[in-house]
Amino acid sequence: MLFRTKLIENAELRPLEPWQAAEFLGHVDQARANIEAYIPWAGIVVDEDSARSFLQRYADRQAADGGRIYGIWLDGRLVGGLLFRTFEAQWGSCELGVWLAAEAEGHGLITRAAQLLIDWAIGTRGLNRVEWRCVPANTRSAAVAKRLGMSHEGTLRQAFPYRGKLHDIQVWAIVRDEWEQRTWA
Repeated sequence: MLFRTKLIENAELRPLEPWQAAEFLGHVDQARANIEAYIPWAGIVVDEDSARSFLQRYADRQAADGGRIYGIWLDGRLVGGLLFRTFEAQWGSCELGVWLAAEAEGHGLITRAAQLLIDWAIGTRGLNRVEWRCVPANTRSAAVAKRLGMSHEGTLRQAFPYRGKLHDIQVWAIVRDEWEQRTWA
């Protein structure tokens, strides 16, 4: 298959596309308990049509150079992914979002995949800034941002309406100069 990138021996990153809606739905159904507290789309991807529609929105965004979505496969099974929730090439910035099934945690998959996508956004596409946003309670997500060398720039108070409640959002980011000067690559 084309467009595969090895993350670790038994895991790979590849584009996630509308024709994979059934597989994506199966993954979301299996991972829902682990991700729905933080990922709003976990509540709208509930059947194959909604899964296809969600993936199609990202295919359309990719065609318009406005976003992309990738899956992580571990031992041949979709276990998580990453997306450029926003991708503003003209402004030189993007926001990277992630999710992972509980059984796939602890392998460094999100960190490694995020490194590859940040390398692409900054190195290939020439963006200057990559953001990462998470609710303060999502300590695993914040830990990945730290491992990536991102700085916690602040917390947007009550900025994320979800499940009838307003949540704070931490904003993490790294800029080109910092990314290029990292020593842990």
